[in-house]
Amino acid sequence: MTAAFSESEMMIVAAARELAGQRVCFVGVGLPNIAVNLAKRTVSPEMELVYEAGVFGARPARLPLSIGDPTIVTGATAVTSMFELFAFYLQGGLIDVGFLGAAQIDRFGNINTTVIGEYATPRTRLPGSGGACEIAINARQVFVIMRQSARSFVERIDFRTSPGNLGGAENAARIRREQGWLGRGPSVVVTDLGIWHFDEAGEMRLDSLHPGATVERVRETIGWEPKMAPDPATTPAPTDEELRLIRVELDPEGTYTA
Repeated sequence: MTAAFSESEMMIVAAARELAGQRVCFVGVGLPNIAVNLAKRTVSPEMELVYEAGVFGARPARLPLSIGDPTIVTGATAVTSMFELFAFYLQGGLIDVGFLGAAQIDRFGNINTTVIGEYATPRTRLPGSGGACEIAINARQVFVIMRQSARSFVERIDFRTSPGNLGGAENAARIRREQGWLGRGPSVVVTDLGIWHFDEAGEMRLDSLHPGATVERVRETIGWEPKMAPDPATTPAPTDEELRLIRVELDPEGTYTA
């Protein structure tokens, strides 16, 4: 019998499973960090982890505390400057998945990590882009992990830090061609309530509800009328081994799962 689990643990496990079969992943800070490292220990042991500080093929013995944690260097395939990593690996088209977090996201997968409120006089100033914008436009596809709330899933984001499908798939495809962007844009958004993929119009569609989540709660925590699969699946619960990896090896202090 599977042990009890939190919504955060379910979200991390579901996000990790989405990486099955992926080859090269650019790891964002925060929740993407633990999800990708869980995937490395479970569904994608051969996946190459790329960190913004200049590390390709990271093999961290423990969960890195940040993108500059020395543990990401040990056993890595290559350690380069940030310029070389972005110019030759990311802009060179060698990244399969960019895994990002967000403060705000809209129905087309556009991401805000810059400000809440007006840019000149924000209510909250956020960390900004870092490498997220470059990852969003040049990784072949983009995965997002974030907790779902009416404040974060909004009709209109306050600032577009990292483009998703812009105003729709057709417009986004044209702009990507014109600008020479390499990526196809967002593929999946995993939250503490469910798993969203993107339809042909470039809009998020709820395909799976996590155990205990309801359609009513999804609607209460989103700023638009969501598209949903006709019969959303139920996300399989975490296994005992997935929970052990999170609780014992990756996050024993509960930094990500509290």
